[in-house]
Amino acid sequence: MVARFLTLKLTLMGNTFRKSVWQTIGLVVASLYALSIVGLVVVAVVGLGVLQDPAWAGLAITLGGALTVLGWWIIPIFAFGVDATLDPHRFATFAIPRRTLVAGLAVAGLVSVPGIATVLVVLGTSFAWVLEPGTLLVALAGGTLGVATCVIGSRAITTLLAPVLESRRYREVVTLVALVLVVSVGPLIGWLANGVEVSMEADPEGSTGMQLLPVFEQAAGFVGWTPFGAAWALAGSVHDGDWAGLAGRLAVALGTIALGWLVWDRALGRALERPPVGDGGGGRAKGLGAFGRVPFSPTWAVAARTATYWLRDPRYSGSLAIVPLLPVIMYFSGQSTGNYFLLLATGPFVAWILGFSISNDIAYDNTAFALHVASGVDGRADRWGRAIPMLTVGPLVSAATVIASVWVADAWHLTLPLLGLALGSLLVSTAVACAVSARLVYPVAKPGESPLKSPQGAAVATMVSQGIGFVITLGLSVPVFAVGIAALVLGGVLWGVATLVVGVVYGVLVLVLAVRFGARVYDRRLPELLQQVQSFP
Repeated sequence: MVARFLTLKLTLMGNTFRKSVWQTIGLVVASLYALSIVGLVVVAVVGLGVLQDPAWAGLAITLGGALTVLGWWIIPIFAFGVDATLDPHRFATFAIPRRTLVAGLAVAGLVSVPGIATVLVVLGTSFAWVLEPGTLLVALAGGTLGVATCVIGSRAITTLLAPVLESRRYREVVTLVALVLVVSVGPLIGWLANGVEVSMEADPEGSTGMQLLPVFEQAAGFVGWTPFGAAWALAGSVHDGDWAGLAGRLAVALGTIALGWLVWDRALGRALERPPVGDGGGGRAKGLGAFGRVPFSPTWAVAARTATYWLRDPRYSGSLAIVPLLPVIMYFSGQSTGNYFLLLATGPFVAWILGFSISNDIAYDNTAFALHVASGVDGRADRWGRAIPMLTVGPLVSAATVIASVWVADAWHLTLPLLGLALGSLLVSTAVACAVSARLVYPVAKPGESPLKSPQGAAVATMVSQGIGFVITLGLSVPVFAVGIAALVLGGVLWGVATLVVGVVYGVLVLVLAVRFGARVYDRRLPELLQQVQSFP
């Protein structure tokens, strides 16, 4: 049965790539990038273990493995959600035993670029213990347990949280809790930096490696007893002759896998018996809403509908949940380096995120996009209608973020340049989104589904589309960045006013041209866009 799951996963992936050249290109690029990273990591760790000291390699494997597990568990919640290539709901009528279904999904979960890269890194870095054959075998066994912890824990968390996050209140609570973990990265870096500084002061004559070693030993000693690092620390325990530690860490690793398997099994059973149906309540009449507050025209009708999406659709609001916490994350990250550069850069960064967030609006329409085709909404009305809500709220949010950042950093003299950069970034990224979304669309969760759910083929298409949009936005933003950097370096009110004027005027010009270009592409590709949206799984 597991072999059948693997065959089915490979067949579905192959069919997906045959349907889209861009997804095939994205897979090739992602695979080459992953292979380069794998090669660098394996060479570095094996060289550390063979040429220096295997104990150092053990510390690197423990800390790196813990970060890998954390990434497997946390990133799917914010990036691509639950992988729906083998959606468990599709097997509900086949009477497959749940344990068999869990085993098949677990093994099939490794058939992806991240999964294969993780396996290759585990196999390669285990040979850091090649001079100690017994330890090498334990390292391979520990790596196997580590990979199992990654996959089973990831599936358990996403399957468990998917139905919970159908409710907006619970989704926001869980998102905030997860973001606290992200925010804690800043203080952790600061703690490590302080430890390194103390170590260097205590031993100014020692080498850099010897100065850093106590810090890594302390961190690895703690992480090795957690569910994230226990499996990766087994080989280090054998190398040190710590047999009690080996038994304890093995118990933690096996217990983590067993608990993850149990949680996943129960959550999967509940999902198959009571599939999520969304928030509900969509049938309650609430009057005209935004439609009764805008002028009567196709452009404003599209704008009213888009504004309604942002207020009521969890797929929209969930994607922007991190925006209010970005200044906090940047603040703590800046504290670790002793400056406020990241905090001051938050305003332009938030503006870019807001503007580009409408880059896949057509896909979110789902079957409602057919109304645009049937009612004859032209490209200019559609493009401006989708941009107006962002152009109404985006400048206020961007300006508030800039003012908050300069207030905390006590850098009021940078207010005008940062406002210019933020407004310019917002207008340019919105312009690029209006142009790109008429040409590139990719699958998203359907209305009523969990915002964490990722349809088949969405991951690669998302990376390719957003990567292209980022490159175009960066290239078009060069004039604004040039004036803004000059204002930050040279100082002076005139340079700040120049940045603000250039950002707004140039941004509006790019936006107008991009809307015209996007409208022409939209009108020309309207049947193809409808066909793409309707073909999404």
